[in-house]
Amino acid sequence: MTTLGDRFFITGCASGIGRHLADELLARGHRVVATDIDLDALRQHADTAGWPADRVHIELLDVCDPVAWTAAMEAVVEGWGGIDVMLNVAGYIRPGRCFEVDDIDVDRHFDINVKGLVFGTRAAARVMMEHGAAPRDRGHIINIASLASLAPIPGISLYSASKYAVRAFSLVAAEELRPEGIAVTVVCPDAVATPMLDKQLDYPEAALTFTAPRVLTVEDISRVILGRVLRRRPLFVAIPRWRGWLARLGDLSPRCAGFLAKVMARQGLRKQQALKRSL
Repeated sequence: MTTLGDRFFITGCASGIGRHLADELLARGHRVVATDIDLDALRQHADTAGWPADRVHIELLDVCDPVAWTAAMEAVVEGWGGIDVMLNVAGYIRPGRCFEVDDIDVDRHFDINVKGLVFGTRAAARVMMEHGAAPRDRGHIINIASLASLAPIPGISLYSASKYAVRAFSLVAAEELRPEGIAVTVVCPDAVATPMLDKQLDYPEAALTFTAPRVLTVEDISRVILGRVLRRRPLFVAIPRWRGWLARLGDLSPRCAGFLAKVMARQGLRKQQALKRSL
């Protein structure tokens, strides 16, 4: 269980889930290493939100660059002696069917969503093993996947595939790091109102993203992560739980899932268009 003053390292802090988590953790008195590739946007929010300079370290980080990860971890070890919780939040999405995607988007989905998270997990684990607390509780790594990691989602094929990889890697990492006293949790949320969701509004092929009864908020995600995830350190969390079970059922029977997807896509398209009109 985390205590006041714990050291958090977060990727993707310039917007969305990462930014809100940083806001909440700093408000609760924790120390935060806030990173993003968009350093200007990150610094602007830090100034606007009044992040306390004595408890936040703002860092430019390209998650795809293993050398940058090494430098970032060396800096936090030198400044704070290590980290207690790693939150791999940074992600990328661009809708498209498998025959439409271009080379750049193939690279970006797997470089950012998969390789970036792998590099982050590896870097955090090494620091926690060397500089962590007692061997039984050296740290906690929280990886953000998606409900698209539980069932294949037509229209966002690359994103879904990359998040499948995130979930698989996280589950294996959890087994490998458990003997070292490091917990790994993979969090799989439904659609969240962030800039990543906004990017999907103009793509009818992404209609399945909008099939939930309501779009989740960043507050919904932080409530779960800063609540039961940090307290209980579970292996896997779906948000909401019932949608997670629905996705798992779809994965068990791909043929049935394909039929349901066509039905649900029509519903999702109507919601997608309504949301677009409301903006």
